[in-house]
Amino acid sequence: MLKDFLKKKRKYATIPSERAKQEVPEGLMTKCPSCRTIMYTKELKKNLLVCHSCGFHHRMTAPERIASLMDEGSFVETNKDMLSKNPLEFPTYEKKLESDRKKTELNEAIVTGYGTINGLPTVMAVMDARFRMGSMGSVVGEKITRAVEDAIEKGIPFILFSASGGARMQEGVLSLMQMAKTSAALQKLNRQGGLFISIMTHPTTGGVSASFASLGDYNFAEPKALIGFAGRRIIEQTIRQELPEDFQTAEFLLKHGQLDRVIPRNEMKETLTTILDIHQGGETNGD
Repeated sequence: MLKDFLKKKRKYATIPSERAKQEVPEGLMTKCPSCRTIMYTKELKKNLLVCHSCGFHHRMTAPERIASLMDEGSFVETNKDMLSKNPLEFPTYEKKLESDRKKTELNEAIVTGYGTINGLPTVMAVMDARFRMGSMGSVVGEKITRAVEDAIEKGIPFILFSASGGARMQEGVLSLMQMAKTSAALQKLNRQGGLFISIMTHPTTGGVSASFASLGDYNFAEPKALIGFAGRRIIEQTIRQELPEDFQTAEFLLKHGQLDRVIPRNEMKETLTTILDIHQGGETNGD
């Protein structure tokens, strides 16, 4: 009798997992990967995707970041229809590109354009890690180069947000060439007295960190962003030493003089406004 009673209690006390899933709409809640706090996704987005509990910066898409910084209705996207080809005839590459286009509703791993931040004009480029892990292919490099040229032509600053796993292996040396091309364009901007603000987000690695991402007049990063060229394991195996726990974090690079400042996301717009205002109508000291 007691055994039968316990079975009945267990039956009515247990909620089937499928039913539980149906009762909580998908996307309603988000768990912070750092502190494991579960929060309403809507509230997280209101806080610019920064965890209320621990300050962890969740990844932002390019459209989300542009919306958080640019004045409403001011942003004009440029070179939107540029598409990557498959010059090396790499197997399945075209299918992967098409899959990412559908998933992200972007044509490439970067969005470029111009607009205003609190009324101050600027050209902006924002990488999106959802598309091929933000890898730098020939189209990414070309769009950055054209954005820099737009900044030169308009005589306004250029801001770039990096988020990348490095060069795109499916395009081989064509991808690596973008490091030189983008760097040359930025050197031209510098000689013209233009301003370049580089902001590195999580992650900024490989050929991107070794080229345009590190060439700003101001080099900033978001908190705890992973920034580096080679992977931690490869470096440790090469130098046969154990690296510090915070190695390749934004805070580590700031401490060692490779960044000018680590800026929390909720301070980013104010900081950029201040810098743009200081340089309004002026020029940097180009070499």
